[in-house]
Amino acid sequence: MNLNNIIQTIAFLSLTGPGIVGNIIMFVRLVYTSAFWTEKKPINLILIHLVFSNMIIICSTGIRDVATVFYFRNFLGHIGCKAVVYLARLARGLSICTTCHLSMVQAVTIGLRTSIWKKLKPQTSWQVLTYVFFFWILNILTSSNLLYYITTSSSMNRSEVTGYIGYCYMLPSRQVVKWLFLLLMAVRDLIFQSLMGWSSGYISFQLYKHHKHVLYLHSCRFIKSFSPEIKAAQSVVILMICFLFFYWGDFIFSVYTGSTVTHDSIILNIKTYLILGYAVLSPFVLISRDVPVAKS
Repeated sequence: MNLNNIIQTIAFLSLTGPGIVGNIIMFVRLVYTSAFWTEKKPINLILIHLVFSNMIIICSTGIRDVATVFYFRNFLGHIGCKAVVYLARLARGLSICTTCHLSMVQAVTIGLRTSIWKKLKPQTSWQVLTYVFFFWILNILTSSNLLYYITTSSSMNRSEVTGYIGYCYMLPSRQVVKWLFLLLMAVRDLIFQSLMGWSSGYISFQLYKHHKHVLYLHSCRFIKSFSPEIKAAQSVVILMICFLFFYWGDFIFSVYTGSTVTHDSIILNIKTYLILGYAVLSPFVLISRDVPVAKS
């Protein structure tokens, strides 16, 4: 193990370690609240699902990268390679859908009072589970091509592969299949990110108006205090900035590595950190800001 691998391992553990701890703390907190508090909040189930998706991303990416850094070529094998890459892609899609769901529910709770939008607000946990089930089916189908086209480097000639993920490789596929799944992922991401951006902007706007109204009614000595509404708006903005930064960073590097079939360790490490970034930081944003931002 050379110096480069040692540095890479330390950097990787410094990212995944706090991420695992943060998500576990958030998970325990949410489960405890849901189990022992008299008032049940369906929004807690959305947050539990987001934390669960984060844990899958961290663990699946971590297993793959440990095998790559330490050269454990037989650590995963053919089936294991398919499993960790598939789970990482699946969890990434679940994270997008769940973050969008959380943002939409908060937007409906805060300001959208029309009958059409109020139907999106979950009244029971079973309604949340319906959306969760839909997200799983959608992302299982969207990522299903990986179960066939992912293989290990030892089983294929590198000249025959079209993609590189750790020490796992992606086999060439027919153009129809390739563009079909790319289109499905692009449509999914476009729809959910558009809804996410719109609902987050709406929340921030409504909370800003409410805060200005409160300042107008109260004396000036309250101006410097941070109301719960402002903290809630900041939580939404921080989450969305984190998500968009890491998502688009990963997207840009994915396009680059996919078009060049590069095996450059620096590029691949940066891409890994971008994949893990939101999963690692989001629980700390939720904990520090005491999200959920609105009662369901």
